[in-house]
Amino acid sequence: MLYLSHGAPPLADDETWTGELEAWSAALPRPEAVLVVSAHWEEAPTTIGATETVPLLHDFWGFPRRYYEVTYEAPGAPALADDVRKLLGGHVEQDAARGLDHGAYVPLKEMFPGADVPVLQMSLPTLDPRELHAVGRKLAPLREGNVLIVGSGFMTHNLSCVHFSRGPDYEPPSWSKEFDDWAHRQLADGDVDALLDFQHKAPAAGIAHPRTEHFAPLFVALGAASDEKARTSVEGFWYGLSKRSVQFG
Repeated sequence: MLYLSHGAPPLADDETWTGELEAWSAALPRPEAVLVVSAHWEEAPTTIGATETVPLLHDFWGFPRRYYEVTYEAPGAPALADDVRKLLGGHVEQDAARGLDHGAYVPLKEMFPGADVPVLQMSLPTLDPRELHAVGRKLAPLREGNVLIVGSGFMTHNLSCVHFSRGPDYEPPSWSKEFDDWAHRQLADGDVDALLDFQHKAPAAGIAHPRTEHFAPLFVALGAASDEKARTSVEGFWYGLSKRSVQFG
Protein backbone atom coordinates (compact mmCIF):
# COMPACT_ATOMS: atom_id res chain seq x y z
CA MET A 1 0.00 0.00 0.00
CA LEU A 2 1.40 3.36 -1.03
CA TYR A 3 0.77 7.04 -0.57
CA LEU A 4 2.61 9.04 -3.18
CA SER A 5 2.93 12.68 -4.05
CA HIS A 6 2.15 12.78 -7.75
CA GLY A 7 2.87 16.41 -8.59
CA ALA A 8 1.81 18.34 -11.64
CA PRO A 9 2.69 16.87 -15.07
CA PRO A 10 6.03 18.76 -15.23
CA LEU A 11 7.28 16.81 -12.22
CA ALA A 12 7.78 13.96 -14.71
CA ASP A 13 10.61 16.08 -16.17
CA ASP A 14 12.49 15.88 -12.87
CA GLU A 15 15.05 13.11 -13.33
CA THR A 16 15.51 12.74 -9.58
CA TRP A 17 11.81 12.09 -9.00
CA THR A 18 11.39 9.75 -11.95
CA GLY A 19 14.47 7.83 -10.88
CA GLU A 20 13.13 7.49 -7.36
CA LEU A 21 9.81 6.13 -8.64
CA GLU A 22 11.58 3.69 -10.95
CA ALA A 23 13.74 2.39 -8.11
CA TRP A 24 10.75 2.19 -5.77
CA SER A 25 8.76 0.17 -8.28
CA ALA A 26 11.66 -2.19 -8.91
CA ALA A 27 11.82 -2.98 -5.17
CA LEU A 28 8.10 -3.79 -4.95
CA PRO A 29 6.59 -7.21 -5.61
CA ARG A 30 5.04 -7.02 -9.06
CA PRO A 31 1.30 -6.45 -8.52
CA GLU A 32 -1.49 -8.30 -10.29
CA ALA A 33 -3.38 -5.01 -10.53
CA VAL A 34 -3.30 -1.45 -9.21
CA LEU A 35 -6.19 0.39 -7.56
CA VAL A 36 -5.63 4.15 -7.54
CA VAL A 37 -7.45 6.72 -5.42
CA SER A 38 -6.47 10.17 -6.67
CA ALA A 39 -6.94 13.62 -5.18
CA HIS A 40 -8.38 14.68 -8.52
CA TRP A 41 -11.53 12.58 -8.48
CA GLU A 42 -14.09 13.37 -5.81
CA GLU A 43 -17.46 11.75 -6.38
CA ALA A 44 -20.08 10.24 -4.10
CA PRO A 45 -21.12 7.53 -3.84
CA THR A 46 -17.87 5.72 -4.51
CA THR A 47 -17.42 5.43 -8.26
CA ILE A 48 -15.04 3.35 -10.32
CA GLY A 49 -13.73 4.32 -13.72
CA ALA A 50 -13.21 2.52 -17.01
CA THR A 51 -12.56 -1.22 -16.84
CA GLU A 52 -12.08 -2.10 -20.51
CA THR A 53 -10.22 0.44 -22.63
CA VAL A 54 -8.79 2.91 -20.12
CA PRO A 55 -8.33 6.41 -21.57
CA LEU A 56 -6.34 9.24 -20.02
CA LEU A 57 -7.94 12.36 -18.64
CA HIS A 58 -5.64 15.35 -19.18
CA ASP A 59 -7.25 17.27 -16.34
CA PHE A 60 -5.00 20.33 -16.34
CA TRP A 61 -4.72 23.58 -18.24
CA GLY A 62 -2.09 25.95 -19.53
CA PHE A 63 0.79 23.54 -20.01
CA PRO A 64 2.86 22.97 -23.18
CA ARG A 65 1.26 20.74 -25.79
CA ARG A 66 3.56 17.79 -25.13
CA TYR A 67 1.93 17.13 -21.77
CA TYR A 68 -1.38 16.55 -23.54
CA GLU A 69 0.23 14.07 -25.93
CA VAL A 70 1.34 11.65 -23.20
CA THR A 71 -0.06 8.15 -23.61
CA TYR A 72 -0.37 5.26 -21.18
CA GLU A 73 -2.35 2.33 -22.53
CA ALA A 74 -2.69 0.19 -19.42
CA PRO A 75 -5.21 -2.66 -19.47
CA GLY A 76 -8.40 -2.35 -17.49
CA ALA A 77 -9.18 -4.42 -14.42
CA PRO A 78 -12.79 -5.68 -14.57
CA ALA A 79 -12.17 -8.46 -12.05
CA LEU A 80 -10.77 -5.94 -9.60
CA ALA A 81 -13.82 -3.75 -10.15
CA ASP A 82 -16.04 -6.68 -9.18
CA ASP A 83 -14.00 -7.25 -6.02
CA VAL A 84 -14.26 -3.57 -5.07
CA ARG A 85 -18.02 -3.69 -5.47
CA LYS A 86 -18.26 -6.77 -3.24
CA LEU A 87 -15.97 -5.43 -0.55
CA LEU A 88 -17.74 -2.07 -0.36
CA GLY A 89 -21.11 -3.74 -0.05
CA GLY A 90 -22.44 -2.91 -3.47
CA HIS A 91 -22.62 0.86 -2.88
CA VAL A 92 -20.45 1.52 -5.89
CA GLU A 93 -21.29 3.19 -9.18
CA GLN A 94 -19.35 3.20 -12.41
CA ASP A 95 -18.43 5.87 -14.90
CA ALA A 96 -17.30 3.62 -17.74
CA ALA A 97 -15.96 6.56 -19.77
CA ARG A 98 -13.86 8.01 -16.97
CA GLY A 99 -10.15 7.58 -17.63
CA LEU A 100 -7.05 7.91 -15.47
CA ASP A 101 -6.38 11.46 -14.34
CA HIS A 102 -2.88 12.84 -13.94
CA GLY A 103 -2.80 11.83 -10.28
CA ALA A 104 -2.91 8.24 -11.54
CA TYR A 105 -1.09 8.05 -14.85
CA VAL A 106 1.79 10.48 -14.19
CA PRO A 107 3.35 8.32 -11.42
CA LEU A 108 2.25 4.98 -12.92
CA LYS A 109 3.98 5.80 -16.18
CA GLU A 110 7.25 6.07 -14.23
CA MET A 111 6.65 3.07 -11.99
CA PHE A 112 5.24 0.66 -14.58
CA PRO A 113 6.39 2.13 -17.88
CA GLY A 114 5.41 -0.94 -19.86
CA ALA A 115 1.73 -0.16 -19.14
CA ASP A 116 1.29 -3.89 -18.60
CA VAL A 117 -0.31 -3.89 -15.14
CA PRO A 118 -4.13 -3.64 -15.05
CA VAL A 119 -5.28 -0.37 -13.49
CA LEU A 120 -8.56 0.74 -11.93
CA GLN A 121 -9.24 4.22 -10.58
CA MET A 122 -11.73 4.85 -7.79
CA SER A 123 -13.18 8.14 -6.60
CA LEU A 124 -12.88 9.76 -3.21
CA PRO A 125 -16.45 9.59 -1.90
CA THR A 126 -15.70 12.06 0.90
CA LEU A 127 -12.82 14.03 2.39
CA ASP A 128 -13.56 12.88 5.94
CA PRO A 129 -10.42 11.06 7.18
CA ARG A 130 -12.29 8.53 9.30
CA GLU A 131 -14.72 7.61 6.56
CA LEU A 132 -11.89 7.17 4.08
CA HIS A 133 -9.97 5.10 6.60
CA ALA A 134 -13.03 2.85 6.91
CA VAL A 135 -13.16 2.50 3.11
CA GLY A 136 -9.52 1.44 3.16
CA ARG A 137 -10.25 -1.13 5.87
CA LYS A 138 -12.93 -2.69 3.69
CA LEU A 139 -10.51 -2.86 0.77
CA ALA A 140 -7.73 -4.51 2.81
CA PRO A 141 -8.56 -8.06 1.58
CA LEU A 142 -7.40 -7.01 -1.88
CA ARG A 143 -3.86 -7.38 -0.59
CA GLU A 144 -4.36 -11.16 -0.58
CA GLY A 145 -4.76 -10.98 -4.34
CA ASN A 146 -1.56 -8.95 -4.74
CA VAL A 147 -3.43 -5.74 -5.57
CA LEU A 148 -1.40 -2.59 -5.00
CA ILE A 149 -3.55 0.17 -3.52
CA VAL A 150 -2.17 3.63 -4.23
CA GLY A 151 -3.37 6.83 -2.61
CA SER A 152 -2.15 9.63 -4.85
CA GLY A 153 -2.01 13.18 -3.52
CA PHE A 154 0.70 15.54 -2.29
CA MET A 155 2.15 15.73 1.21
CA THR A 156 1.75 19.50 1.27
CA HIS A 157 -0.39 21.32 -1.26
CA ASN A 158 -1.04 25.04 -1.35
CA LEU A 159 -0.57 26.38 -4.86
CA SER A 160 -1.43 29.92 -3.78
CA CYS A 161 1.86 29.99 -1.87
CA VAL A 162 4.05 28.56 -4.63
CA HIS A 163 6.58 30.89 -6.26
CA PHE A 164 6.98 29.33 -9.69
CA SER A 165 9.34 32.07 -10.85
CA ARG A 166 11.97 30.88 -8.35
CA GLY A 167 12.30 27.43 -9.93
CA PRO A 168 11.61 24.03 -8.37
CA ASP A 169 14.51 23.92 -5.93
CA TYR A 170 14.05 27.00 -3.79
CA GLU A 171 14.10 26.73 0.00
CA PRO A 172 10.70 25.43 1.12
CA PRO A 173 8.65 27.64 3.42
CA SER A 174 8.51 26.85 7.12
CA TRP A 175 4.88 25.73 7.03
CA SER A 176 5.66 23.10 4.40
CA LYS A 177 8.68 21.79 6.28
CA GLU A 178 6.84 21.72 9.61
CA PHE A 179 3.84 19.82 8.28
CA ASP A 180 6.06 17.40 6.36
CA ASP A 181 8.17 16.68 9.44
CA TRP A 182 5.08 16.13 11.59
CA ALA A 183 3.48 13.78 9.05
CA HIS A 184 6.74 11.89 8.64
CA ARG A 185 6.99 11.26 12.37
CA GLN A 186 3.36 10.17 12.79
CA LEU A 187 3.57 7.80 9.83
CA ALA A 188 6.84 6.30 11.06
CA ASP A 189 5.39 5.85 14.56
CA GLY A 190 2.06 4.52 13.31
CA ASP A 191 0.11 7.18 15.19
CA VAL A 192 -3.19 6.70 13.39
CA ASP A 193 -5.23 8.80 15.82
CA ALA A 194 -3.01 11.83 15.27
CA LEU A 195 -3.11 11.42 11.50
CA LEU A 196 -6.88 11.13 11.44
CA ASP A 197 -7.08 14.34 13.46
CA PHE A 198 -4.37 16.11 11.47
CA GLN A 199 -6.39 19.29 11.02
CA HIS A 200 -6.18 19.86 14.78
CA LYS A 201 -2.90 18.11 15.59
CA ALA A 202 -0.52 19.02 12.78
CA PRO A 203 1.41 22.31 12.68
CA ALA A 204 0.40 24.60 9.83
CA ALA A 205 -2.28 22.15 8.67
CA GLY A 206 -4.53 24.93 7.39
CA ILE A 207 -1.73 26.37 5.26
CA ALA A 208 -0.27 23.07 4.10
CA HIS A 209 -3.73 21.88 3.06
CA PRO A 210 -6.21 24.77 2.75
CA ARG A 211 -8.40 22.14 1.13
CA THR A 212 -7.62 18.57 2.12
CA GLU A 213 -8.17 16.57 -1.08
CA HIS A 214 -4.43 16.00 -1.61
CA PHE A 215 -3.95 14.54 1.86
CA ALA A 216 -7.19 12.54 1.81
CA PRO A 217 -5.95 9.58 -0.31
CA LEU A 218 -3.50 8.78 2.48
CA PHE A 219 -6.34 7.53 4.65
CA VAL A 220 -7.54 4.96 2.14
CA ALA A 221 -4.01 3.55 1.87
CA LEU A 222 -3.57 3.67 5.65
CA GLY A 223 -6.81 1.75 6.25
CA ALA A 224 -6.00 -0.81 3.57
CA ALA A 225 -2.60 -1.33 5.18
CA SER A 226 -4.28 -2.14 8.50
CA ASP A 227 -2.54 0.83 10.12
CA GLU A 228 0.97 -0.49 9.59
CA LYS A 229 3.85 1.90 10.12
CA ALA A 230 5.15 3.63 7.00
CA ARG A 231 8.63 4.15 5.66
CA THR A 232 9.59 6.94 3.31
CA SER A 233 10.47 6.04 -0.27
CA VAL A 234 10.63 9.57 -1.73
CA GLU A 235 11.38 12.80 0.11
CA GLY A 236 12.33 16.38 -0.61
CA PHE A 237 10.50 19.41 -1.94
CA TRP A 238 9.38 20.66 -5.34
CA TYR A 239 8.46 24.33 -5.64
CA GLY A 240 8.32 24.40 -1.84
CA LEU A 241 5.83 21.52 -1.58
CA SER A 242 6.71 18.26 0.09
CA LYS A 243 6.84 15.32 -2.30
CA ARG A 244 7.23 12.77 0.52
CA SER A 245 5.85 9.42 -0.51
CA VAL A 246 5.58 6.37 1.73
CA GLN A 247 5.10 2.63 1.71
CA PHE A 248 3.21 0.80 4.43
CA GLY A 249 4.50 -2.43 5.86
